[in-house]
Amino acid sequence: MTLLNGRTAVITGGAQGIGLAIAQLFVAQGARVVLGDIDGEAAAKAAESLDGEAVGVACDVTKGSDVDNLLAAAPSPVDVFVNNAGITRDATMRTMTEDDFDQVIDVHLKGTWNGTRKAAAIMRERKSGSIVNLSSLSGKVGMVGQTNYSAAKAGIVGLTKAAAKEMAHHGVRVNAIQPGLIRTAMTEAMPQKAWDQKMAEIPMRRAGEVGEIASVALFLASDLSSYMTGTVLEVTGGRFM
Repeated sequence: MTLLNGRTAVITGGAQGIGLAIAQLFVAQGARVVLGDIDGEAAAKAAESLDGEAVGVACDVTKGSDVDNLLAAAPSPVDVFVNNAGITRDATMRTMTEDDFDQVIDVHLKGTWNGTRKAAAIMRERKSGSIVNLSSLSGKVGMVGQTNYSAAKAGIVGLTKAAAKEMAHHGVRVNAIQPGLIRTAMTEAMPQKAWDQKMAEIPMRRAGEVGEIASVALFLASDLSSYMTGTVLEVTGGRFM
């Protein structure tokens, strides 16, 4: 059984990490995939690595016109849109610059707004579609050194719920995922002391893998979650439950 057979999925931040893992699983489940990434060459290379119908496109999610171009690259109208693109500019409030704050808010929150509203405009005409937004556990509890990131990720939850209410009667579902500590190149680069502290907070006593986020994205993208909208699914190993 292929849960996304014949459907078209667009994924931002799709050249690596969680975004690429989602793309790989979607392709395996029968989807045609468009990968958007600020690094167009990396997006194209990632698309070539997928064993299926995929294309990579340069996309700056803070620009509405770039998101329009990303959607236009799809071989058919979008059925699934995953807002995954993100950056970090961690610093304490005392040392964080305005630019550090603005960049993170723009990429995460404005980028998710751009993707949600533009995908929803297409989906509502067909009375179906699923939008999956990547928030973070940081948006639930707040993390030291991440006033920008925590604010953006909390904002994505509010955006998701508001959009879900607006789009429900059009047949479009909007849900969010809040990952906890996931093993990626970025998290593995953190100091050992910081890693150990985070691990101590996880009842399951391990970090999550990118595939474990991808499987939840697949659930929300597919008809398995057909009566779910406006929900926020925590994928955290029980951390801060």
